[in-house]
Formats: sequence, C-alpha cells, structure tokens
Amino acid sequence: MKLNGAEILINCLKKEGVKHIFGYPGGAVLHIYDALEVQEDITHILVRHEQGAAHAADGYARTSGKPGVVLVTSGPGITNAVTGIATANMDSIPMVVISGQVPSPLIGNDAFQEVDAVGITRSCVKHNFLIKDISEVAITVKKAFHIATTGRPGPVVIDIPKDVTINQMELEEYPETIKMRSYKPTTKASNRQIKKAAELIANSQRPILYSGGGSVIGNASKELREFTRLLGFPITQTLMGLGAYPGTDELSIGMLGMHGTYEANMAMHDSDCVVAIGARFDDRITGNLEKFCPSAKFIHIDIDPSQISKNVVADIPIVGQTKQVLQALIEELKDAKLADISKWWSQINTWRGVDSLAYKKKSGVIKPQTVIEMLYEVTKGEAIVTSDVGQHQMWAAQYYLFDEPRRWINSGGLGTMGFGLPAAMGAKIAMPDRDVVCVTGEGSIQMMLQELSTMLQYNTPVKIVNLNNRYLGMVRQWQEFFYEKRYAMSYMDALPDFVKLAESYGHLGILVENEKDLKPALIEALKQKDRTVFVDVITDPNENVFPMIPAGGAHCDMLLSGRDEMVSKDETDLNAV
Repeated sequence: MKLNGAEILINCLKKEGVKHIFGYPGGAVLHIYDALEVQEDITHILVRHEQGAAHAADGYARTSGKPGVVLVTSGPGITNAVTGIATANMDSIPMVVISGQVPSPLIGNDAFQEVDAVGITRSCVKHNFLIKDISEVAITVKKAFHIATTGRPGPVVIDIPKDVTINQMELEEYPETIKMRSYKPTTKASNRQIKKAAELIANSQRPILYSGGGSVIGNASKELREFTRLLGFPITQTLMGLGAYPGTDELSIGMLGMHGTYEANMAMHDSDCVVAIGARFDDRITGNLEKFCPSAKFIHIDIDPSQISKNVVADIPIVGQTKQVLQALIEELKDAKLADISKWWSQINTWRGVDSLAYKKKSGVIKPQTVIEMLYEVTKGEAIVTSDVGQHQMWAAQYYLFDEPRRWINSGGLGTMGFGLPAAMGAKIAMPDRDVVCVTGEGSIQMMLQELSTMLQYNTPVKIVNLNNRYLGMVRQWQEFFYEKRYAMSYMDALPDFVKLAESYGHLGILVENEKDLKPALIEALKQKDRTVFVDVITDPNENVFPMIPAGGAHCDMLLSGRDEMVSKDETDLNAV
C-alpha cells in the first residue's frame, strides 16, 4: 500500500503512542493536517499562537512524563515556536517539534514563508533534522523520539519540506528499536565512583543533599526519599526540583538559591559535603562562585557529562541516571556506619529559627504571600500548579509546599513570561481529573492571553490566580534595590478589566479586592469543575520577595524581610547563640 509522506508521518506518531498534538496550520503543513483529519487516534489542539503550542506541549510533558508534540508551519510558524522550544531545552523537557518547510527545490531561494529552521533552532534544541526524502520520514521520527526521551531529555525539531509530505512510497514497518552510533547516553554509573561517593558521604560531618530537576525528570522521587531518610541528612531542592522530596518533611530545609530559605543557603555555605543530584549549579543557585561552599567537597550526579564540573568542580563526578545512581548508593550505604551529625542538625535548627519566610500583614492590603498560603489551604496542597515568571513564581515556590513530583510546572532556566497559561492547558489535557491552577501576574498573563480561546474550545477548565500588583514586580524590586528607585517602564498603568476579559472568552471572572473575600473566591473557583475561572486578586504593589541574595553575594549574606541590612553568618552561628 502506498502512502504519502504526511500519512507516513502520522502513522509513525501513532506508533510512538502520541495522543495529543499542539499546533497551528499553514501552507507547508496542509498535507499533514489533511492526514490528521481522517484519523481518530490523535487529537489535535488548535492553539492561537505557536509559542502557546510549544508551552502547552511542554506543560503536557512535565505533568505526564511523556514527550510533548508540536506541529507548526514554515517561516513564522517555527520562529514563533522558538521561545517555547528554548524554554523546554533549558529545563530538559522531552518534546518533538514538527515544522513544515517550503518545497525542497525552493530551499535557499527566499521562498514565501521560508526560514532556516535547522539553523535557527540549532542552539536551543537537543538535536534537529531536515528530512530530504520520503524514505527518511519513519527513521527520523524514531530517532527524534529516542533522542528527546533518553539521556538528558530535550526538544528535537524535525523540519519536513512540503514535497516530502506529498510524495508517495510503499508503507514500511516502523522500526521497533533504534541504534545510533553517534548517540549513546550513559545509563550505568561507575561502581568505583559509587564506592568513593559512599565513603565521603558516610564520613561527612556537615552534609547536605542538593536535589534538582533531574530527580523529577529522571523519575527518581522514590529513590530520593529512601536515600534521604536512610541517611537522615538535610535536603534542599532547586526551583526545578520541588516535589521530588516532600516539602513538608522534617528533613526538608526548603528551596535554596537567590530566593531560597535562610537555613538552606546557610547550610550549603557551611557544608563539608554537597551531594548534587540531578542539578547543574546554575547562577541562581550558587550566587558568587568564588564564595560558594568554601569548605565543601562535591559529589555531582548527572546524566549529562557536559554539566559535571561546568560551573563547580566535582570532587567525585558520577555520570548516570539519577534513579539508578541513588539505588546503587542506597545499596552501598544501607549497612554503613555514618558520622554523628547531631551538632549539624542543631545548627540548622538554629538557622530555621530565623523564620526567613515570615512577612508582615497590613490591613486593607492583600499580601501576595497570603494568596499562595490560602491557595495551598484550599487545594490541600494537591493541585498541579503552573506559574509564569517573576515575583509570583517565587512566592508560589516558597509558600506552596509540594509533596509530590510533577505538580510544580514552571519555566526555571529560561524564565519565560507567558509560559503559565498554555502550560496549564497542556497539564490539564494530560491530567483531566486533576485541579490545575495557573499562578500568574498581570504582566505575564497578557503575553499568552489568547490561549483562553483555546481553553474554551477544548474544555480545559483551569483556575487562574492573578497576583495583580500593577507592576512588573520583579523588575520593580530590582529597581528599588539597585537602581535608586527609578522605576523605568515597570508600572502597568493601562490594564484591562480581567474579569470582563475572561467573560468575553466565555469563562468566569472573579475580582478580589479585600482579604475577607479571598478564601470564598478560591473555594468558588475550585468548585467550578467544568469552567475556567480567572481570579483577579489586587495585591500589595510594594511587596518584595524575601529572602534574597543580592547580585555578587554569597549564601551567607542574605536580605531578609523587615531588615535594612543583610543578615550575616555571625548573627546565627551556633557559637553565638
């Protein structure tokens, strides 16, 4: 039986178990859309912007653990998707992006809607392909899914010219497996390195476990919990790692980094052994590298060898899957005699006493932290929470305690405003029976607001909590601290009526201006199981995110709420209390 390239492509996607595609049609992909139309196994979600397609597929992948799939046309179709592709790439999210291309004979002729998709996306994908012949379609799809989902996951782009989708050939069997000579990710860690790491762990006096997004993406939450409880060590998690270890557990000392807890950052600074698990020591975590963990030895576990010793030199590097490495370390340490760390815990509990997430309430004004605490209470901590980027993102990470992985969906590495709403839509499509809440701000929400139309069309009832402070909040905070309160272009003085706007899209809008109305509004929103609800909460425009490590600072130098100066290490040193 002969099929055209578009039909072969759709059959390949079925073989990969694809159930949803997020996309937007155009001339170069019309044969693919025609092939989609005559089948029933794959549901296509028609977004309103290609960036929204990529973010929705990203949210789908983060929530479900399955690769997200995007379909866009040539030219502006693929260029509009680049921000979403780069977002997924920074956070190691499996995604396959299929982009249409002008017919092969026209490539390089500046044809209508032609761009060099391979060249444009090269720096922000794990890999990309340009299909040149119909015979390459099946093998390329197989390679793309294999690369996107193995090793360190990431987005893969398949650029397919229009004539390839038109041409026909005899149907061939889709390959069950694939071997690529140039791509062989490490799966099993070195036993020698495992033993060296176990010895250092057992003898450390001031250890800390530092877990990142690799623990979530690598499905290592169960092993991380067993490993942490076996050792009784304090554990801190990155923004991307939240939920892999329960945020409510007594061994958890909260998030670390620029807006991490006082106890997490101080423990990192004073540690003698840092066990980094699926984390990459990025600048928002380390602060000033020259001052970072001056007394520590580093064990660095990561699936990607290029990340090890990239920013911080690892004393014991371990390349391998987080799940497998933790299993091996548990086996190695289960009967080991560990050093007494009771004094270390005493010091950490002293730092906990600072209560770095405390904030002052003020009558007549809703504090954004209160909104997140109330959301946590109303949802019992069980919602899938997406966010955009800025102050609201940090408050959600600080005050909503995630006890399970894949419940916290945010753009960590790229910091992409506009991510939250389409990501929430993708998450809801992946998990239709779960409550999905998008925590956003009035700046971010307007970047992808048009996806409210998509959410109505496909009945994805998400709850949107807008922390509306009439500022680009994080920009304003930095301008207050470091630019002598010159608030250049950070005030939003032409905002829409979000309630009416939500209603114009067919959704329910609720305005909250008084704290007494906050809890009833959130309860009502969550009661509306079949409707998207936009809760516009007017919050304190002057509130800042604390704690905060200033640019160029060390973990031991932090700005705390209510203090004019940084809290130094000496103030809470064990010997000083």
